[in-house]
Amino acid sequence: MYRSRFETAAAVGPALGWRLAGTMESMIRFALNLLWLVFGSGIVLAIGYGIAALICFALIVTIPFGVAALRLAAYSLWPFGRTLMPKPTAGVASGVANILWLVLAGWWLALSHIVAGVAQCVTIIGIPFGIANFKLVQAALWPLGQQVVEAP
Repeated sequence: MYRSRFETAAAVGPALGWRLAGTMESMIRFALNLLWLVFGSGIVLAIGYGIAALICFALIVTIPFGVAALRLAAYSLWPFGRTLMPKPTAGVASGVANILWLVLAGWWLALSHIVAGVAQCVTIIGIPFGIANFKLVQAALWPLGQQVVEAP
C-alpha cells in the first residue's frame, strides 16, 4: 500500500509532520524574500534607508534616527518571516523621539509604503509584496523602541 509523505509523517508522529510543515514554510519565506529582494523593491528600499542613515550619522545629533534607519533598511531587505516587537527597555525618550520622527519623516515614509502596497496589490502576483509594504508602514511610522524578531 502506498502512503504519501504526509500520511507517513502523520503515522510516525506529529513532531515529524510539524517539522515538514516548518521546512516548507521556511522555503516559502526564503522564496518570497528572494523575489522581494529582486522584484519587490527590497534593494531600493534598503539603499534609500541606508542613505538616510548615513545622513543621520553625519549630523551627529540624529544618530539614534540613523540607527533606526539602518534597522528599517535591514527589515525592508528581508521582511518575510520577521516582525516588529516593542523593546522592553524602551523608555520615554524613544517615545518623544518617535513623535519627532513621525512629524519629520515617518508620515511620508508610511504614505509611500501605503501607495506602493496598494499599487502592488492590484495584481495577484504582487499581493505578498503589497502585504510586506503594509508591514513596513508600522516600522516607518514608529521605528524607535522596536526590534525586528523572527515571526512565530
